[in-house]
Amino acid sequence: MEGCKAIVADKWALLLVSRLGDGPRRFTELKRGIDGISQRMLTVTLRSLERDGLLTRTVHNVMPPNVAYELTPLGRAMLDAATPLMDWSGKNLTLIQEARDEYDARAGDAPA
Repeated sequence: MEGCKAIVADKWALLLVSRLGDGPRRFTELKRGIDGISQRMLTVTLRSLERDGLLTRTVHNVMPPNVAYELTPLGRAMLDAATPLMDWSGKNLTLIQEARDEYDARAGDAPA
């Protein structure tokens, strides 16, 4: 259970799985498509997802060489399971931010 939680709780992992939902992507496509992810974090996360069996890495022997990443059936199942949660968070982001702002305002006024 802990291993599964680590995958689902990792924001980069979910973003990458989501990006790969439309089909294979090259490293540079993934890097450009995800704001804020460093090259190192992208590499580490892709390796972790490959290790967990959620994606495959295919090296195409062309010039210049290119590498493509694609969801496995297990990765597709993860995306299918995570999509409702991602949809919910997208629909409720404004309400969540309002709740945070209200909480922060109250906490700022509370005596120490």
